[in-house]
This record gives sequence, C-alpha cells and structure tokens, in this order.
Amino acid sequence: MKIIFAGTPDFAATHLKKLIDENAADICAVYTQPDRPKGRGHHLTPSPVKEIAQANGIPVFQPESLKNNTKEIERIKSFGADLLVVVAYGLILPDEFIYACRLGSINVHGSILPRWRGAAPIQRSLWAGDSQAGITIMKVAPALDSGDIIRIAAIDIHHDDTSMSLYERLAELGADTLCEMMPVMERALLMSVPQDPDEVTYAHKLTKEEAFIDFREPADVLERYVRAYIPWPVACFNLQKNIIKIHHAEVIDSDTDAEPGTIVSADREGLDIATGKGLLRITELQLPNKKVMKFSEILNSRKDLFTPGEKINE
Repeated sequence: MKIIFAGTPDFAATHLKKLIDENAADICAVYTQPDRPKGRGHHLTPSPVKEIAQANGIPVFQPESLKNNTKEIERIKSFGADLLVVVAYGLILPDEFIYACRLGSINVHGSILPRWRGAAPIQRSLWAGDSQAGITIMKVAPALDSGDIIRIAAIDIHHDDTSMSLYERLAELGADTLCEMMPVMERALLMSVPQDPDEVTYAHKLTKEEAFIDFREPADVLERYVRAYIPWPVACFNLQKNIIKIHHAEVIDSDTDAEPGTIVSADREGLDIATGKGLLRITELQLPNKKVMKFSEILNSRKDLFTPGEKINE
C-alpha cells in the first residue's frame, strides 16, 4: 500500500521506523512540523520523524499550517497515495487534507477510545488510576479523535509506570499494531465501528499550574500524580519559598493526626508528608537549579530545610 506519513515526536518516529524496517508500506512522503529551536543555544532542530525520513531517503515536507494551504493540498494529491497515516503530527488537518488520499486518513491515538480523547491521554490514564492503557487506530474525522475505530490494542499499566515509561511501551505497541494491520487495512477500513458517545472522556492538556500538588488528596492519588507528571511538568511543592520537584514517591499506609501538608518525618528512608489519607513518602526530589537526587543524599546538606511539623505550600 502506498502511504504518506504525518508525525513529529519520538512516538511518531517509532511508528515510522517500524513501517520502514518491516517494509510494511510504500512510504512516498513524510509530513512533519517545521524545525524548532532547542537547547541552550536555541539551534533549529529537526523532529525525530524528519531525521528518520531523511536517513531513509524519503521526501520531507514541513508546512507551518495546512489551513487554506492550496499548495500542500495539491502536492499531497499529486503523490497518488492510497492512505495518509497520522501519528502525533501536531497540526490541525483540514478536510481537504484528511480526504486527499484514495482511502482517506487514519490516526494512531494513545488511548483506548472513546476514553481519553485529546492531547494528554497517556498522562491522564495514569492520573485517573486506569488499570489499562492502549492505542486506537481510527479513521481521521474533523472532530477531535472522533473517528470510527479500526483496531484497539491494550496493555496493563504497571504499578511503577510513569508517563515516560508508558509512552515508550505504547509507542512500540502502536507501531507493532499498525504494521500488523497494513496488509489488511483496506478491508479493515470497511469494518470500522463508530465510537460510543456515552463513553467519551477528554484528556485535557497538562499545565504547569496543576503540577503543584494538593496534599489534601489521598496519598495513593498523589503518588499517581507524581508518576503521571514524569517527565513533564513534574509534580512539585513550595517549601520556604523553594519550588521543590518530586521525582519518586511511595504510599505509606499509616495514620497520622497531622494536618495534610505537614512534614511528619525526614530521615534516610525519605520525606514523609501527611495527606488527606495516609502518608506520602518522597524518596527522590530536585531542589531549585539542582539535579535530581535521592532524599537521603539531600538530607546530608539540607536537613534544616525539612523540619518535622512544618507545613508545605504555606
């Protein structure tokens, strides 16, 4: 099958590389977002998808926008491709682009649709305490993640999964599933099924503001938030005007009379903070402008900062 691939980050690059390695499709062109400034030097850096496409001699196109972009619509039609495969492209697709190929467009989305439509499905599934995550291959439709379902593949969420580890596992799952489907894709498109509108939930984009955790929540909920916010925006709290980031935490099932947000103990085992239910033990954190460290290492030089009885976020 002759396809055009549209994607930008590592998640998409995993899919593109798998398609190439497995010779699962004839990829005639790749669309990805324009090079962006990156790093301290703000040098223009190609997307992971562009790097793979160029390494394999596939033509790359990087429009800033597709809206009212007649030139790109005509270009994509000129390839005579059977299908447009979209994976985390990051640009809004106008109808003319969606339906430019003979069979239209499909998308690989990082959730078990119709649950978690939207920008942050992997993070929100962890955040909510879901037992499973997955990918959905669906038809692209004008409304956000609303297309008919072609195939769903699911995996269990591990107790220690972060958004980063789940992201990596789902990227592999999506790539494998996409390659498996390519030989039968045309028939599968005819057998796709609509999403149940009563089951729809939305995975709203993460914000820096919500990284400040509220210790009135139960410890098990806060522990999930910590894992969901790795690698960004990273859960944090305010202590003596220091914004401290939490990189690993555990639930301690212990009763305490201390108010939520109170430091109960600080020793080599970790920093124990009272929550709405139970204790949250922080074992890895990051002080301002410092690297991530185990709490036991920080305690050697900054024991004065973590005084039992002191309230956090005040």
